[in-house]
Amino acid sequence: MDAPPERENLTPFIVAARALRDMGVIVPEVLEVDHDRGFLLLTDLGSTHYLAALADRSKGPALYREATESLIKIQVRGQQAAASLASYDARELDRELQLLPEWFVARHLQAELSAADRALIARHSLKLSDAALEQPQVYVHRDYHSRNLMLAADGGPGILDFQDAIRGALTYDLVSLFKDCYIEWPRAQVLEWIMDYRRRLERQGLLLKADQAEFVRWFDWMGLQRHLKVLGIFSRLWYRDGKIAYLNDLPLVLRYVLDTTAAYSELSELHVWLTDLVSERFAGAQARVLA
Repeated sequence: MDAPPERENLTPFIVAARALRDMGVIVPEVLEVDHDRGFLLLTDLGSTHYLAALADRSKGPALYREATESLIKIQVRGQQAAASLASYDARELDRELQLLPEWFVARHLQAELSAADRALIARHSLKLSDAALEQPQVYVHRDYHSRNLMLAADGGPGILDFQDAIRGALTYDLVSLFKDCYIEWPRAQVLEWIMDYRRRLERQGLLLKADQAEFVRWFDWMGLQRHLKVLGIFSRLWYRDGKIAYLNDLPLVLRYVLDTTAAYSELSELHVWLTDLVSERFAGAQARVLA
């Protein structure tokens, strides 16, 4: 790993790698460290990530069962480690959601936001924050998806990109996995998988204090928060960093957003606003940049 010291700090990666290995999941082992020059020597987890393996969709059930097994280990065994992490609190959740108006709406869609638009976003940011904070707070990888899970030689997924771990909502990593920004699964299949996860998690002693309907709402609303943020992040990756490929993933992320806002009456105001905005501007914005 090459992490220039003027831009990156090696310590969070090293600490998280040690903590995750202690939880019994597969992560690169840190063999040597050069803090001054920003180099780590790591064990190799191979070159095939889940996204490539899932080109054969029949592998989905087995791969996702292994991924949720590792996730459960992190959430159950990682409670002590989570206590030392920064909290995914209301301020951080709201800060993330501000990426939507700044980068997706204003920069990508080239739309001006009125005071009423900003008030609408603020109201829904509070709703989504409240839904996240009412969940059990656990060790959160923060990007637990198909591009960060590798087919490891010794069973189970090899986990990468964990240096931004934080203490947050139980369903955050579950959403990253099953409402992945790079691959989509049918809703019925996703619900089957998350209910299996829920049963196994409770058998491990992590009581949710939520019935199935409430748990699905936790999952969907956490997904909405994440995907609204991602609309902003993927737009920023182009307009600030010159990385255009992520714009190709915006349609799937947007579909997740609109499906969720359409499904809950409490989100109908946000759904109408987004639907109108996107129907007027999204296709043109994509064409303008990707042409």
